[in-house]
Amino acid sequence: MAEAEFEEDTIWMTELETALVEECDFGTLRNICKGRSVPDHLRGEIWQICLGVQGKGDALAAFNGLYDMEEQAQLREDCAALVDKLGNEEEDKVSIVSDLESIITFYCKSRGETYTASNGWLETIQPLLALKLSRAELYNCFYAIQNKYIPRDCMKTSGAFHLFRLLLQYHDPELCSFLDTKKVTADLFAMPWFRCLLSATCDLPVTLKMWDVYFQHADPFLVFFLALVILVNARDIILASDEESKQSIAEKIVSFPSGLESEDIEDFCSLAQYYETKTPQSFRRDYQMPLFGTSLAPMQEGIGEQVGQALCLPVSVVELLQASELAAEDGVRYFIVDCRPADQYNSGHLPTAFHLDANLMLQNPVEFSTAVHALFATRSSALATGSVAAGEHLCFLGSGREEEDQFVNMVVANFLQKSQQYVSMARGGYAALHQLLRDNLGDGLVNHNSRTCIACTPGTPSSASDAENGDDFANSKTLTRDLFGKLSTVVKSKSVEMKEKLANYIKNDQAPVERHVSNTDRLGKRYRNMANVFTIGDDDEGEDGMLLPVSDDEPKEVVSLDTWLQKPDVVYSCQCQEVQGNGYMYPSYLLVTSSHLYVLRDIPKKKGMAYIQARRALGSVVKITSKKKHPDFITFKYGTSEDEGFHVTDMDRFIISKAADATRIIKQQIMKVLDALDS
Repeated sequence: MAEAEFEEDTIWMTELETALVEECDFGTLRNICKGRSVPDHLRGEIWQICLGVQGKGDALAAFNGLYDMEEQAQLREDCAALVDKLGNEEEDKVSIVSDLESIITFYCKSRGETYTASNGWLETIQPLLALKLSRAELYNCFYAIQNKYIPRDCMKTSGAFHLFRLLLQYHDPELCSFLDTKKVTADLFAMPWFRCLLSATCDLPVTLKMWDVYFQHADPFLVFFLALVILVNARDIILASDEESKQSIAEKIVSFPSGLESEDIEDFCSLAQYYETKTPQSFRRDYQMPLFGTSLAPMQEGIGEQVGQALCLPVSVVELLQASELAAEDGVRYFIVDCRPADQYNSGHLPTAFHLDANLMLQNPVEFSTAVHALFATRSSALATGSVAAGEHLCFLGSGREEEDQFVNMVVANFLQKSQQYVSMARGGYAALHQLLRDNLGDGLVNHNSRTCIACTPGTPSSASDAENGDDFANSKTLTRDLFGKLSTVVKSKSVEMKEKLANYIKNDQAPVERHVSNTDRLGKRYRNMANVFTIGDDDEGEDGMLLPVSDDEPKEVVSLDTWLQKPDVVYSCQCQEVQGNGYMYPSYLLVTSSHLYVLRDIPKKKGMAYIQARRALGSVVKITSKKKHPDFITFKYGTSEDEGFHVTDMDRFIISKAADATRIIKQQIMKVLDALDS
């Protein structure tokens, strides 16, 4: 057995060394390593590839050499203290301290940040020092980690800690309730973990092996699930601390990772990834852009307050519909609990939804209790029989109107108080669901009646039963408000609501490697004597992996919209919505010239101006597809031709009102480009 394992290790390490010599990309590297710890002598090169900084230039060359920050003395002292702990030779210490001070000083000045001893930057750099990198490489790795993996504005009020509390509540509501009762907020123990990916509390060998897995996994949310594993595994110790002070409990929790050993890392990370699969995808999709990235990137206002006010983990209605199509063993399956009044439920509901009238909790507690027992019995039966309605995870659906959903909140709180695991709420409720299914209500909803449906007739009283019961909100003037102005107390902006309507069509979130293709590339006669690659109505699902949001780190050219729209070489232009991989949408313009396709994204605060978001050679377009039921949702795929077909290297997705015209003209221009190359 030992010989077989040794032989297997030898094979993959040899394959790894060969791939590195051939300057492999991240995807190849990850396929070889498969989440394993890597050899010490290769770690520096491997981490640089994983972090996307291999071969990057020396950013520190722009440093003016002035060490004049107000906190400079504190920084110099902290750098010296860190180097003293490392045990380097005396002649090396001065050089290392100088490099550290230069890196942090330049980082602060270039990003407008202020150094403090507790912000975790030196703790993040410390494991990198073990890799024996150059100063430029050290800075590039540090910058990439801060940008990709450390939550933005990682302070007490950060949305990251509110979100972590919701994650803990979802998986262990009893433990979450205990910490709430003791007023031990997540920032008190998770901040030291999140700010440096646990390196401050773990031994160096443990950190190195953990980061091997972390950077291969390439998921900024992994630290949330590592923290979750730590708490869940130590729940008995925490729950036994009832007599201890808030500070004592927090300090005890902070120290837990120090007990990790190198041989624990594989199981530790595997458990974290298991919890990821048991968590709604909305958790990652809806909060990645607000929480991660540079401080220069757009940040949604009030994200901390929004998440902090959430009663439980919110789930998009898009995800609910997606989940119903999954096989039982794939991802999160929901048992949907429709908490609207009976007359609203009878005017249209999801085919798999269980009806639990939230009003019963106050009006008839006995009947409500009976209905709850029936709910669990029905769920158990559905799980046992493998029904399409089966789901271990409870998702509560309200109307999407605040005056009614206050009762839904009470029902959800009741379930949480009883430590019910896997509890979530559908963001926006029935109103958001109705809007998503607006073009297919007959098939998407059961018994939909447009005359009595509150989403179809928002100006009518909330329900007949409400009027009979004399509820104060039955005749409220607020019933005529726009349903999508305020769907819930934790709803996000209207632009994010719009992206949720289409996020279910975007199941691919892994960022493809960008390659700039020229029209002079010899790509071959791809479209002749082959199946039509310009297909309206048969978009391939799931073939491209996941698309992450486009990074805003790189500076983009700002241009005048009018100037570009009136350029003589523009043969076609149209307004559109650019749709990123996480579902966020941006008002944009699509321009087609004789050789290129341009995407100009509006700059909200600069009317008439736009960023050049993408510049695509028409010769690099290998496929254009759309959705059968939504032909205005178009995907452009770019790449090169190979013997077996096409190698897709990148893609863009748009909502275009006249998609047929756009694709027809673009196809014509592409054919002209190819004809010119062939002649």
